[in-house]
Amino acid sequence: MKPTSTRKLVYSALCLALALLLPFLTGQIQQFGSMLAPMHLPVLLCGFLCGGPWGAAVGFIAPLLRSMLFHMPPLFPTATAMAFELAGYGFLSGMLYKALGHRGAKSLYTSLVVAMLGGRAIWGCVMFLLSKIATGVQFSIAAFWAGAFANAWPGIIVQLILVPLIVAALEKSKLIPHD
Repeated sequence: MKPTSTRKLVYSALCLALALLLPFLTGQIQQFGSMLAPMHLPVLLCGFLCGGPWGAAVGFIAPLLRSMLFHMPPLFPTATAMAFELAGYGFLSGMLYKALGHRGAKSLYTSLVVAMLGGRAIWGCVMFLLSKIATGVQFSIAAFWAGAFANAWPGIIVQLILVPLIVAALEKSKLIPHD
């Protein structure tokens, strides 16, 4: 393994561990955790730190593993839909940031916002399919809006503030590999 591959593996493992542990900070109040979306932060960071494929892998594994280990979130449909959503976050944040050339705040925010919107769109599509296939109940636009935006705005604000600050600090300290 090249040193950058080893570094990406270690960063990915750290991000996965954070994705498993950060939800404990929101306590056992499910609504509070849903609003702050603590698993999203390390997955987005993994995309920026390690690139799209690593971010996608961590994003896909994190909710499924957390469901199996701690029974939260429930495996079906929540963790299953989250796996695709978070894989989208990790993939898009990493691939877009690399494609935009790591060019400061504009490319960082562009990558972050597109990844956040893309991940939410993926979540909505997966929830629509899972609801239709498994229960026969239609997943409505109102349910999508509530789950993706209206109830998630505190987490969206936290992500828009913390992710750029952390990425900028890691870039300044030369901890983000640019390959």
